[in-house]
Amino acid sequence: MKASIATTLARLPGPPSARYLQGAPFAAVMAHGTMSVEVFAPQGVDLQTPHSQDELYFVQAGTGQIVISGQRFDAAAGDAFFVAAQVEHRFENFSNDFVTWVVFYGPPGGE
Repeated sequence: MKASIATTLARLPGPPSARYLQGAPFAAVMAHGTMSVEVFAPQGVDLQTPHSQDELYFVQAGTGQIVISGQRFDAAAGDAFFVAAQVEHRFENFSNDFVTWVVFYGPPGGE
């Protein structure tokens, strides 16, 4: 399956929910086994909470910062970050055009 950033971004924001009143800032692109891929394009504030699987982020566009376990890193197009399962993290100070691929993989609780 080919993942197209343009096609996926056209689906964002997703449907509103109690947590994302303006619509979800992410969309699933593909999944196989324990792996799933999403496109994440937060607007305003990143409301995500720790996830049950390990994650890889590949920044596609824009700039910002990622905070992982209280440690802050600059994030820009072309950067990649690993976040272990159940670790608190979020993006901050991101530009309006910020977009990242997110790859979730492995068993719940991480590898």
